[in-house]
Amino acid sequence: MTNRNNKISPLRWYDPLLLYTLPPVFALTIKLVNTSCKLLDVIGKKEAMEAVSMQNKGALYVSWHQRMFYSIHYLGHESLYIMISQSRDGEYAAKIASLLGFRNVRGSSTRNGTKALREQIKILKKGGKAGVLTDGPTGPPRLAKLGPVIMARNSHVPIIPVSCSYDKSWVLNSWDRYLIPKPFSRVVYCYGTPLFIPSNIRGEELESYRIKLEKELNHITDICDSFLGVKWPRSKA
Repeated sequence: MTNRNNKISPLRWYDPLLLYTLPPVFALTIKLVNTSCKLLDVIGKKEAMEAVSMQNKGALYVSWHQRMFYSIHYLGHESLYIMISQSRDGEYAAKIASLLGFRNVRGSSTRNGTKALREQIKILKKGGKAGVLTDGPTGPPRLAKLGPVIMARNSHVPIIPVSCSYDKSWVLNSWDRYLIPKPFSRVVYCYGTPLFIPSNIRGEELESYRIKLEKELNHITDICDSFLGVKWPRSKA
């Protein structure tokens, strides 16, 4: 929440207690749901990792916001740096993310985003790994933003598209119809073809790589859905 001067609102008096108690509960719930699921197959990982290992650099993992829930579990061991809002809600999200194995860079597309973007690029240049939900935080759904392409270009690291699907899921009434797998669901995870962004491209060439990223993410998401014989909605009707 912000005030009229667009400054970050301070935490409320009860937030320290809630920040101490709620994030561990949410993190544990996420872990329990995901570990109860059965991972049937991981498609394309070997080829993607071989392509990345040849570069001896960091990597930028990119996915859709809708398919985030299981990726939190599957990629938690990678110690990815992720951008989280500096808002009050972001404080809770940052605590939960840390408990699940992620590292936080604070900022968003609307507040201190440029500073956070520069920080992530520095991390990638040093060989670190980062994660981006390219249609988040508010969409439009399944349309990639240009940010990850610029990050990859400036840091000279490959983009690794990733996605997943579940055979049973709760579908939230959100902008992207966010999916939460039901306990004991079957899961398929998929790595797309890594994208290597030339460091000298600008303008229309950048846009062409954004389109490539978007198409690849939609392609691997459709592969996961087809594997399980499901067709989840792409957006809120």
